[in-house]
Amino acid sequence: MIDIHTHLLPGVDDGSPSFDVSLPVLERFAEEGVTTVVCTPHLNASQIAQAPYAYHVELLAELQRRAPVGLELRLGWEIMLDSPGVDLSAQELALGNSRALLVEFTRGGLPPGASTELRRITRLARTPILAHPERYFGCTLDLVREWRKLGVVIQTDASVLMGRGAPSDLARDMLEQGYIDILASDNHGDHRALSTARDWLLERGGDEQVDLLTHGNADCVLNDEDTIPVPPLKSGLLGRVKRFFGR
Repeated sequence: MIDIHTHLLPGVDDGSPSFDVSLPVLERFAEEGVTTVVCTPHLNASQIAQAPYAYHVELLAELQRRAPVGLELRLGWEIMLDSPGVDLSAQELALGNSRALLVEFTRGGLPPGASTELRRITRLARTPILAHPERYFGCTLDLVREWRKLGVVIQTDASVLMGRGAPSDLARDMLEQGYIDILASDNHGDHRALSTARDWLLERGGDEQVDLLTHGNADCVLNDEDTIPVPPLKSGLLGRVKRFFGR
């Protein structure tokens, strides 16, 4: 598995506060079958000029030195699109040295120009990977469909598939429609993991989907290749899940 969205670079944001917290998580990831982890600290687009890239490179090198053998660590950012029109072309902003950018909006609600900003990023010859759209107030299946047509890659948090409430309902509907391209843990030095979603999907007959969602499409974006469409998970299977969660 490949996890493209984590907050395990220690002491730089609201994620893991220290190496002592990050390293056990990485050890668990390796035991569960993760081969590549991208550390993606928070960064506001409005503050890109002050991004501590060199410091993060040093931290990543130390984390890699102490990480389990065979687990590859890469660097990126989770960029909050808090200011439209910011120049995002610098390679230091990219996800794992690819042409992709991991971006997000505020949970409080999608800005009026959300689709325009995502379209602008694609015109920079960048591939926007939209983190956890299921979180955003005002997000709908129609909007996700529109974004995917623009060339946006959709990343859903793995744990939300097994949750309750509106974000989980939307995530499972997206899965049913084949609108999710990649799952990631969004681990902040806690229990979250890709393996839980992998096992959840396999239990529900998602053998065809699980490799693309937890490995194949992440590998594509890190190698500057187009993602592969994920087949919709059959409604009968997810229907049982919806009934279990009271839908």
